[in-house]
Amino acid sequence: MYNKIYVKHIYNIYIIRFIYITLVFSSLIFVLNVLEELKFFSNNDEIGIGLPILLTILNFPSILFEIFPFIILITTQFFFMKFQDNDEILIFKNNGINNLKIIFHLSLLVFVIGIALITVFHFMSSNMKQIYLEFKNKYTDDQKYLAVINENGLWIKDKLEDQTLIIHSEEIDNNKLRNIVIAKYDTDFRNLDNIIAKEADITTNIWSFKEAVIFNDDGTKKAVSNLQIKTNFDYIKINSLFSNLESLDIFKLLKQRKDFENVGLSILDIEIYISKILSLPFSLLIFLLLSCVLMFNIRFIKSKSFVIIFGILLSVIMYYIYYFFGLLGANNKLPILIAIWLPNLILFLSCMVGIVNINEK
Repeated sequence: MYNKIYVKHIYNIYIIRFIYITLVFSSLIFVLNVLEELKFFSNNDEIGIGLPILLTILNFPSILFEIFPFIILITTQFFFMKFQDNDEILIFKNNGINNLKIIFHLSLLVFVIGIALITVFHFMSSNMKQIYLEFKNKYTDDQKYLAVINENGLWIKDKLEDQTLIIHSEEIDNNKLRNIVIAKYDTDFRNLDNIIAKEADITTNIWSFKEAVIFNDDGTKKAVSNLQIKTNFDYIKINSLFSNLESLDIFKLLKQRKDFENVGLSILDIEIYISKILSLPFSLLIFLLLSCVLMFNIRFIKSKSFVIIFGILLSVIMYYIYYFFGLLGANNKLPILIAIWLPNLILFLSCMVGIVNINEK
């Protein structure tokens, strides 16, 4: 009975501090993002403060999602500061709850928080990010362009002066498009001509076609062995249009991965991002364990500011460890599973070494 009361007390204290720290980070992100949006609209006198605030509300959850491991680390630090100030750890020991049991209950709670984040919070934040991008796209120069990938291949809408191009390709092979159909329209959206080609080199924005056939609006056709068309797209730009994975929930990510496979685009970035999302509960657990080791081993340091700064420094180091392994995975130096899970395993084992003797403290 007493144990259940103490466990409930642990959960209550930790959740309250988790909410406080999340609100602090949310406030900082909100203010910084509002300033960034105001800077973006600085040349548009017709835009008031309302739209930047709306865009910030839509955007900041996706930013917050990325820093939850650091929030967990700092939350754990404040949790143990409160326990140490009130000598609650000693009280817990006297009632049969030792240090390892405290860490076990915190680990269970944080893992549940991680599951909630990747199922509920990420679904919400990614869809808000998508709305954010749709809103902001209306105020960018790229709004006249459109590119989508579905089960039928790649579709591009491109506007060049007084012409609009509707481009369809069944497959992308490195910097080449395969089985291409291009329809040209004037400003009144009347069809000018159509182009069919087996292959186009899209290394630059001047596309080179092989074995192209042009169907004119009068019904005649002409075969052209080497045709060049200027567009607003090249291979790099086409890939970059689909690089904002933060705006896709897990179901859309899986669909996009399938669509990318169908047209021949690289799915490496999608695989890395999906693995990163799924590994979040374990990353949160590692940051918790690191903070526990830190707090139990430097209790003799009275300066709370030093403890917080030291914890933030460690979290930055861990961030760069994850970033380094992520780069190795993105550059095909390591398999994706190893790139994502190896740093988690290394850090977890390192934390366990520090936890072995915690119960004696």
